[in-house]
Amino acid sequence: MTKSKAGRKGQEFSLEFRQQALLRAATEGVTTVARDLGLQPAQLYSWRAQARRHDQDDQAQCLELAEHARLKREVARLEEENAFLKKAAAY
Repeated sequence: MTKSKAGRKGQEFSLEFRQQALLRAATEGVTTVARDLGLQPAQLYSWRAQARRHDQDDQAQCLELAEHARLKREVARLEEENAFLKKAAAY
């Protein structure tokens, strides 16, 4: 894991570094990992919360895409049904 320092106030860490730190924190504990990496435990908690929000956003987006696809299929089915009924009404 490597740290990448940005030109801003404080440090900015790569996504890979944060993911590895969170994986370690899950097994070794937040306090231990924070101390080993020279971080504040609050930083790891913040990263964990961000990761959870991101996961929830991804799940919500997946559900929306699935619902969109279902609705498109439903519209196509109803259009076919409507066309059939128009033909049947013509007789």
